Amino acid sequence: MKKTQFGLALATGVAAALLVACTTAPERELPPLALAGPVDLARFMGDWHVIAAIPTVLERDAHNPVENYRLEPDGTVATTFSFNKGGPDGARAQYASRGFVVEGTGNAVWEQQYVWPFRADYRISWLAPDYSTVVVARAKRDYVWIMARTPSMAAADLARLTDIVAAQGYDAGRLQRMPQAGDRDTTPARRGP
Repeated sequence: MKKTQFGLALATGVAAALLVACTTAPERELPPLALAGPVDLARFMGDWHVIAAIPTVLERDAHNPVENYRLEPDGTVATTFSFNKGGPDGARAQYASRGFVVEGTGNAVWEQQYVWPFRADYRISWLAPDYSTVVVARAKRDYVWIMARTPSMAAADLARLTDIVAAQGYDAGRLQRMPQAGDRDTTPARRGP
């Protein structure tokens, strides 16, 4: 098997395992997540730098992670997640998925498809009025992403968004600061003793 085919097979296997984990039933009943008001999809499109996250398996050693969204003519959202693997100068990795916006949710709830036919929960839980920062969450409270249009965020802003994540029922102590090029603030996302 060629190296490229092996890499694709490995990535597909990891994605499939992740999807199974993402689509299993929650162990406990949780209140509904708050959702951002109506989301203007055209404004939401573009690059979002992942500042902090409760990361998935694929993100655990990611540097300079960026999520890119592109609205397709059929109303789906072409999504590309890219990052440097293993370090700031590591090889750039890229994963593609497709978002399906759920009708009647003000464009705040999507189903993300990484591997057909499985779809994972994706919710725009909080969005700045100027579309500069966002919190993307999941109903199970297993993964969450704090993202910004720029690769850095002031510590006070990250602390405020961390509080929003905690208020949604997440264990904010699990949040990890994602390393971004040019971000000199190394304040951890987690707060507390």
